[in-house]
Amino acid sequence: MAGRWASFDCYGTLVDWDGGVSAQLARLFGAEVAPRLLARYHELEPELQAESPTPTYRDVLTRSLEALAADEGVELDGEADALWRSLASWPAFPEARDALDELRARGWSIAVLSNTDPDFLDASLAQVGVPVDLKIVASAIGSYKPAPGHWQAFFAASGADPASHVHVGASLFHDVEPCAALGIPCVWIDRLGEGPDVRATRTLPDLSGLPTTLDDLVPS
Repeated sequence: MAGRWASFDCYGTLVDWDGGVSAQLARLFGAEVAPRLLARYHELEPELQAESPTPTYRDVLTRSLEALAADEGVELDGEADALWRSLASWPAFPEARDALDELRARGWSIAVLSNTDPDFLDASLAQVGVPVDLKIVASAIGSYKPAPGHWQAFFAASGADPASHVHVGASLFHDVEPCAALGIPCVWIDRLGEGPDVRATRTLPDLSGLPTTLDDLVPS
């Protein structure tokens, strides 16, 4: 499909992943330890995602939570599925819908490249409330970002011209770093104020200014 393409990470970029996970960690382990456990979760998840054969995201969520519980000496009492069971309710960031609506109005095609399973992504995109043109999920391609498989599958499925494509993501590890290695322009959504980072093509604090930024990078 010709034209301009914006590909997006979902969790952390469009949907509040940290908030969704943190709420469950606070409920299960206590609010006072939730920030520490969230940081540990960020370490556990990519370790599990790197396993072969590639686990489903449902399995990654379950096993990561079980590992945290084991480290804390806490019994989950039938709540090992708490993260994936709650995922569909994790909210979209408040500006996500307007930003994607505006991109579509400006003629951009939208893809989502996500480290998840199809049913989870469909539920989360329902929270965003804007239709997308293409979805690439880890369970369908057998690899997780930051491996290059998502971008390879995106170009194969979309037929996008690399000169008319920009990726958008909130993770240096999952999005900015692999895009830099692949020569793909990437807008970093630096929601946590971690920047600057020279590997990002542009940096924004949220999605509000994204349509103008993308039009500047790839004029119509």
